[in-house]
Amino acid sequence: MRRLRIIEHISLDGVIQHSADEDGFPYSDWTGPYRTPEGREAMLAAYGGSFDLLLGRRTYDLWSGFWPKAPGSPMADALNAATKYVATHRPESLAWGPFEGLGPDPLGRLRQLKAQDGPDLILSGSSTLTSPLLDQGLAEEVLLAVYPVLLGTGKRLFAEGTPPRAFELVRTQALPSGILLTTYRAAGALKHG
Repeated sequence: MRRLRIIEHISLDGVIQHSADEDGFPYSDWTGPYRTPEGREAMLAAYGGSFDLLLGRRTYDLWSGFWPKAPGSPMADALNAATKYVATHRPESLAWGPFEGLGPDPLGRLRQLKAQDGPDLILSGSSTLTSPLLDQGLAEEVLLAVYPVLLGTGKRLFAEGTPPRAFELVRTQALPSGILLTTYRAAGALKHG
């Protein structure tokens, strides 16, 4: 069985959007000032030695315009080598491989992939996939790289209407740059009252 893990770079107010040319978002590369060698090593360790990617079409298009042109770094090499499972209605236009379109039933295909042997599946950057994955209980872990900034605008990781869920803290790592890497394990339904 494969695990599905969500890994996101996120502001204190929940924004995961990074591209200034996307939907009029005004902040280009707001994570850049916090990049350090320690942070790179921590993120490489978080992704693990072998993984495949789960991407929405918009994230796939953004990443395919950058990562193939940045070979030589351990993260670029790992992302370029990973199989990209892409939620898209236009699989014929995918070029950054290896890749596979998830077809007309992405959640059904993910269930099939998770039932197989293979490396972890990692979702990153695709905000529209997060809520359905959590709602269907398909994601086992959420790792948040929390940056010490407020952005006030942009796509948020958890949209209004995201189903309530409980999580258990697995680990927290503070980086010298001020980033907190916090990993949570899915723990089922929200308990309240």
